[in-house]
Amino acid sequence: MSSQSCVEVHTEWGIVSARQAGRNKAKEIGFGNVDQARITTAISELARNIYLYAEKGEICIGEVSEMGGAGVKKGLQITAKDVGPGIDNIREVMADGFTTSGGLGAGLPGVKRLMDHFDIESTSGEGTTITAIKWLR
Repeated sequence: MSSQSCVEVHTEWGIVSARQAGRNKAKEIGFGNVDQARITTAISELARNIYLYAEKGEICIGEVSEMGGAGVKKGLQITAKDVGPGIDNIREVMADGFTTSGGLGAGLPGVKRLMDHFDIESTSGEGTTITAIKWLR
């Protein structure tokens, strides 16, 4: 990944800062308004989860590129990392409607739907890292 910026998330202001950093990077890369909104929503969900469940972590945002059949494609990568309690049952958390906070249960499954690539790694007691990519079309 080329240059990336990271925003610490330990207050609600960190959520706002991460959203703004993501929107700015998406615009810089060339994403249209609809994809900027998708990216911003995904960042908001990931940052909110850090704030609610891990208390502290960071969102890193950067441009990525990959060789494909039609040449080089560009995209935006979001990495959400925390050192919180971890997720014991990833399959359950990724099911639509699952919630531990009384919300709608659309968070992580929603992020997966909004982005083109989604990967989650978590170790109980150590934390969680989520990587999501949106490719420029």
